[in-house]
Amino acid sequence: KIIEQVISDEIGCAEINSKWMEDWYDFDDDFEGLSKEIADKIKAKCTSELNVPRYKLIVQVTVGGRKNQGVRVASRCLWDTSTDQYASFSYHNEHIWIP
Repeated sequence: KIIEQVISDEIGCAEINSKWMEDWYDFDDDFEGLSKEIADKIKAKCTSELNVPRYKLIVQVTVGGRKNQGVRVASRCLWDTSTDQYASFSYHNEHIWIP
């Protein structure tokens, strides 16, 4: 729920339209800033609301443009299955995707 809420809040505040997308395709830094901001807010909200006594949070946010192409995103981690967990959330609209 935290991830969903932060992404919905951030994407709702960003004015992402076709003009913004064209500028980004010309190597604008808006996507990098947007993904860092989303990751930082997710991490801060998890830290303040989950009250886990011992934790290490790793937040990875990938944002891409939708231009009639396919994409696959993969990651690997080593962890202890008895204590470690993960959460994921996907979002997309007509202009962007967040896997």
